Amino acid sequence: MNARPQGRSLELYFIDGRPDGMLTAEVFNWTGHILMAPRTQISVALARTEARYAGAYLLIGERDGQPLAYIGEGDEINHRIKSHDINKDWWTVVVLITTTANNLHKAHVQYLEARLIEVARSIGRVALDNATTPARPTLSEAAQSNMETFLDYLFLVLPALRIDMFLAGTRPEQPNIEAGAPTAAPIFELASREHGLMATARLEGGDFIVEAGSLARANWSGRGSENSSYAHLHAELLRTGVLVPHGDMASFSEAYAFNSTSAAAAVVRGRPANGTLEWKVKGTGQSYKAWEAEQLGGAL
Repeated sequence: MNARPQGRSLELYFIDGRPDGMLTAEVFNWTGHILMAPRTQISVALARTEARYAGAYLLIGERDGQPLAYIGEGDEINHRIKSHDINKDWWTVVVLITTTANNLHKAHVQYLEARLIEVARSIGRVALDNATTPARPTLSEAAQSNMETFLDYLFLVLPALRIDMFLAGTRPEQPNIEAGAPTAAPIFELASREHGLMATARLEGGDFIVEAGSLARANWSGRGSENSSYAHLHAELLRTGVLVPHGDMASFSEAYAFNSTSAAAAVVRGRPANGTLEWKVKGTGQSYKAWEAEQLGGAL
């Protein structure tokens, strides 16, 4: 019997009562502590007690219109930022990663830094200002296990803070389903003979996953929407190799999980799109919207 996934409770505390100001993030039964602050409040953030703890940190911003980050560590984080990274002029947000009891030592934070850089580079969503990927320090088997558990929680918390550089959008291929076996959701398709598009997708675990091999437009064509989140996502997938261009077309090299049908449709079409209408149940022509309405009706 498969174990039921365990929920987690995230506590966010907005220190000055503003949604765009400093905040802390903690999860029940996790020793980790996150302090996130805009650069405009860096002096206040570094004056806090946790900024004198050993830990890792992220500097987040952009350069030349592209997202950029730096990952570092220190015995006392505030000293490292004051002495070196404050001179970097591109970052706008700092994230301090420590523990509530300041029980991380030098090898722990070096391990965190190395693993964070490894993961960020393997995913490739955000370029790093780090020159190299440091080697992992030597830790006991038990200590490595503890730090990997710490990272599991960290990778749960950071996306909730809209930091998605460690969040992989690619997904493994769906295993072959035996003939006659029931499926929870159908396969959806988006086709355009005019542009030669043919993409298929599936719902899985709350994600709308476009299958590997699906075809999309290689260039963004939506006039006036060049700076939209969908346009940036289209560019990101090209930059990271999820979309591989072939002339005017591009193909998905891997299955990719979108957070909405419209985001998936926009990337495929290369322009803003209403995914609930453009995705159709394969073989029927029924729109995603109509299919969803049937599911909602059956749940009542």
